[in-house]
Amino acid sequence: MSRVAELADEQMSPDQKRIRDEIAGPRGGHARGPFAIWLRHPALADAANRLGNVLRQKSRLEPRAFELMVLVIARHWSAQYEWHVHEAAARAAGLPNDVIEAIRAKKRPALEREQEKIVYDAITELNESRALAPATYERALAAFGLEVLIELIAGAGFYTMVAMTLDAFEAPVPGGGRPLP
Repeated sequence: MSRVAELADEQMSPDQKRIRDEIAGPRGGHARGPFAIWLRHPALADAANRLGNVLRQKSRLEPRAFELMVLVIARHWSAQYEWHVHEAAARAAGLPNDVIEAIRAKKRPALEREQEKIVYDAITELNESRALAPATYERALAAFGLEVLIELIAGAGFYTMVAMTLDAFEAPVPGGGRPLP
């Protein structure tokens, strides 16, 4: 059970309803997970939605690489809801089942694509050491270019914020599941 109850329609201000509708539109009519929590702070919910939309909808990363980044973050934080949503998105983007299962088990996945290896290595290194070694940085820069590398790191930061929000407020997975051990 979440530490923050979902706002009922009659509890929302007009601004919260507008923002909720903007969030829910591309998400199957729902504003769940971190957005259900952030709606208590409408300006934050609005800003997070806009940033999330830029990262998701205008990403220059391949969808598989993007979803790999999110799964690495979700697993690092054991963010159940984030994993639940992005496991399905990763499968839809074509990330192989054995890669998803390795990350779930906290094991290094056997990645075939060089850019995905770089995403995994860079995000894992940031999670573990809070920095990128010069060799990792240069490898990522050569693979992606500066603008896409900035996007990758900003995306990792955004999904870390999502994971922290979900974990701190114990956001439930629909149906009460726990996809991560």
